[in-house]
Amino acid sequence: MQKQSVILAAVLGLGIATGSQANIPRATVSDAEISQILSKIESVKIPHNSVTVSDFGAIADDDKDDRQAILAAIEQVSALGGGQVILPKGNWFSQGPLVLKSRIDLHLQQGAVLTFSAKASDYLPVVKTRWEGTEMYGYSPLIYAKDVEDVAITGKGTIDGNQHSEFHAWHQQANDDMQALRTMGIKGVPVEQRQFGEGHYLRPSLIQFFGAKRVLLENYTSKNSPFWVNHLVYAEHVTVRNLKVDSHFANNDGVDLDSVTYAVVENSHFRTGDDSVVIKSGRDKDGRDINRPSRYIVVRNNDMGGEDGIGLGSEMSAGISHVYFDNNVLRKGKAAIRFKGSLDRGGLVEHIRVTNMHIAEFDDLFWFQLNYPGVIEGGHPSTYRDIVFENIEVEKTKRVFEIHAYKQAPLSNVKVKNVFIKQAETPFVLENVTGLTLDNMVINGQRFDGELSAIEKP
Repeated sequence: MQKQSVILAAVLGLGIATGSQANIPRATVSDAEISQILSKIESVKIPHNSVTVSDFGAIADDDKDDRQAILAAIEQVSALGGGQVILPKGNWFSQGPLVLKSRIDLHLQQGAVLTFSAKASDYLPVVKTRWEGTEMYGYSPLIYAKDVEDVAITGKGTIDGNQHSEFHAWHQQANDDMQALRTMGIKGVPVEQRQFGEGHYLRPSLIQFFGAKRVLLENYTSKNSPFWVNHLVYAEHVTVRNLKVDSHFANNDGVDLDSVTYAVVENSHFRTGDDSVVIKSGRDKDGRDINRPSRYIVVRNNDMGGEDGIGLGSEMSAGISHVYFDNNVLRKGKAAIRFKGSLDRGGLVEHIRVTNMHIAEFDDLFWFQLNYPGVIEGGHPSTYRDIVFENIEVEKTKRVFEIHAYKQAPLSNVKVKNVFIKQAETPFVLENVTGLTLDNMVINGQRFDGELSAIEKP
């Protein structure tokens, strides 16, 4: 009841007028900063050598294992200094992970389908990964690269994690391992002792590059991922372009940029079991100690649909800054824009711009879940500030703003300008926010202008 009275008092302080949608001007506040970031992203440098996996004994459509032929092709091209490894049209099968090297472009021609084994044991021995923001040794991602430069996956083919994969059921068995890994990270257990191979249930990503400089992911379709789909860790100078993600199993984020600097995700199509595009930077003490923030990121011109649209966190302990979501379409799901944190995380998130969006129908429009569950250590609230939402059109939502932060670290300095929402059930659910500024925000035909604050009383 106390929180509800705070919310009502805050809303009464607004200037409210009845009105209809005006022509909303395109927000240009971020254009110069976006252009500057894009100008600094370095392109991959891959030699013009090329080989076809058929030259190494692989035969399309024969239902036999092509993994050794693909790996042999990668080795030969690598020995030449780099180049393209081509999978022609047809069905190809890999009974285990593919490991890419520097200056390699794995190119799937249109009509090529690369399907991976359904057996979890095929992805052992363990490799060093980051799992939900904590470093460990676990099952290999299906396509994996570590400490590489100039690496790419391209072409209009399909990467299929296998709808019958044993990994898909593991999300129901993973809780004990997840909590054990988090505890290891918080206690500072050496990474070499964090072994989660046979007998454990932490699923690998479909694609993970762990340490990479200059990355290109372009044109392919991905589906049936065991876990996160396209996961980039400790990467810089990243271009993700014209992807199609159609993957609906548990935790199937489309793109996870995890401690990534200078990146663009553009012109892609997402239908996912979780977030479409999410920015992360490590979890709890492990993430704070490694201290690799995500910053200078542009996400633009994408078509997004799934459980959630765009997200920050909840693994964001090293911080996130200078992220620009511009000119995206969000279709339907639970949360259109979801920013997360908890008392374990810490981390500063600032200078975030969300502009020129069309959003169809989501349960929550702006959801700041800064009291995310799972507190083990405590004492490290996350700080979110300097966030702008401008020029956004929304068809329908249940809740416009749902904000839950801690009193000792309230959400602050959020600006909302030229946001038009045709239909909403609940405009404001606010817990510990200061400086929420509304400028021409229209909800159900009412215009809201002014500043909101809602702080929990002692």
